[in-house]
Amino acid sequence: MRKVAVVGASLSGLRAAESALRSGYEGEIVLFGDEVHLPYNRPPLSKEALEHSAELSSVLLRSSFKDRISYKLETKIQNANLATGEIVTDAGESYRFDAIVAASGLRSRGLKIPKPTNGVFTLRRFDDMVAIRTALATSKKIAIIGAGFVGCELASTFTRLGHQVTIIAPEPCPMLRPLGKKLGASLLEHHAKAGVEFALNRLPIEIAGADCPVSVVCDDGTVVESDVVIEAVGSTANTEWLEGNDLDLSDGVVCNEFLQTGDGVPLFVVGDIAKFPNLLFDQVPRRVEHWGIAVDSGRYAGKSLAKVLQGELLEEPFRPLPAFWSDQFDLRIQSFGMPGLTSDESSIEVLEGDLNSEVSVGYYRGDTLVGVVMIGMASSQGKYRNLVLDSLTN
Repeated sequence: MRKVAVVGASLSGLRAAESALRSGYEGEIVLFGDEVHLPYNRPPLSKEALEHSAELSSVLLRSSFKDRISYKLETKIQNANLATGEIVTDAGESYRFDAIVAASGLRSRGLKIPKPTNGVFTLRRFDDMVAIRTALATSKKIAIIGAGFVGCELASTFTRLGHQVTIIAPEPCPMLRPLGKKLGASLLEHHAKAGVEFALNRLPIEIAGADCPVSVVCDDGTVVESDVVIEAVGSTANTEWLEGNDLDLSDGVVCNEFLQTGDGVPLFVVGDIAKFPNLLFDQVPRRVEHWGIAVDSGRYAGKSLAKVLQGELLEEPFRPLPAFWSDQFDLRIQSFGMPGLTSDESSIEVLEGDLNSEVSVGYYRGDTLVGVVMIGMASSQGKYRNLVLDSLTN
């Protein structure tokens, strides 16, 4: 009987397993995860799960194929040999598979600065959220290092819970890289009006204090006093287990437009670690850290894997239109396409509405509309999704 390994008990890993079974694969599937938990949904961890003290059951992913998938949890994969299909765990157990799905995802990255062991947190896993929630019970002041989506979502959640929040970041406005200065400045104003304080254009150089409370010391001498510090400064791809297979593991796993790479047994790469060329845009491999890409890449890879093991050829490449959303205070921020491909502020323009209220903002690369970001405008989602698709395909 054929055997498939899915390395990563993640959303993309589970969807890949389900898709393979749905597409006619009849062999065994083993899903490896290094957490104690079954696959769960991560986006709520910075929002409703944290705010409403949700239990794991509220974020667990349901699957009608659960009984056809074998789970090996609390198991870290040490290495894989793609030439032979062998996988070795941290306990020294060895398994051989006919195909592998890499769905090992990301881990939070912390700043390499002096810091105490207590009072400083990152958020990536359910257990991280529980630890932060526990710390909030005896904390009033929260310092968040990082002004990206996760940092701003956490600021929104903590403020609604009654905490005093300060965001510290080297950029001049929140979410600068994906959204640009104009929209970032508008969101800065919205957060400030809601009570969030900002220490921008500052780089943390130390988190001082042996225990709570602690202080974030910045390069300009600014000191932000806090009870809890959250580092929301990005992530690192979990790809070490694939070393030694002649793969490009620079910032994820570089694969082709079919999400496949390597020699030997078929290896499909899905979710946040997949660095693939999206031919809707160009041939440059990129990682896309969106919930929708995790779902879509898993489904595509599972279907493709079933075909490959049946000796069939892949036909259509993976060409998704990325989409994301973020809830911050009373705002729903949504996007279609890849706004980050816009090279300068002059290529960003308001398509509809006003930056101080509901608005749709277009992001161009030359004459091509490569992305749209909407604040509010729920009734216009279909229109702008189609507008981006038409621009990319015509």
